[in-house]
Amino acid sequence: QVQLVESGGGSVQAGGSLRLSCVRSGDTWPHYCMGWFRQTPGREREGVISINGADGRVRFIMAELKGRFTVSQDKAKNTVYLQMNNLEPEDTAMYYCAAYGVTTGGYCSPMNSEWNVWGQGTQVTVSS
Repeated sequence: QVQLVESGGGSVQAGGSLRLSCVRSGDTWPHYCMGWFRQTPGREREGVISINGADGRVRFIMAELKGRFTVSQDKAKNTVYLQMNNLEPEDTAMYYCAAYGVTTGGYCSPMNSEWNVWGQGTQVTVSS
């Protein structure tokens, strides 16, 4: 059974930075897509960014986050990171890691329905 465990959330002031980690275990996929999503109370979960483990291709699901958020991976550790810089109060949310298996490189899907494994989430709170 595939499991994802997130860590690294917390409380920061506006302008600060956080790095979230997501460790993947239990999969036998040839390759993977891993992504970050976020959700605030009363709103649907929305995609942030994803990365394809086969070729490292990155998709910004939320294009407006370019320049502040980046994603990276450490294959040896089965870990994907979300680096968040210059955080804004609007970034306050529960952040979820998600994954699904793929057979080739390319862009990961921007559709929530394609992602079939989810972590428990880690809270990020940005104060002004």
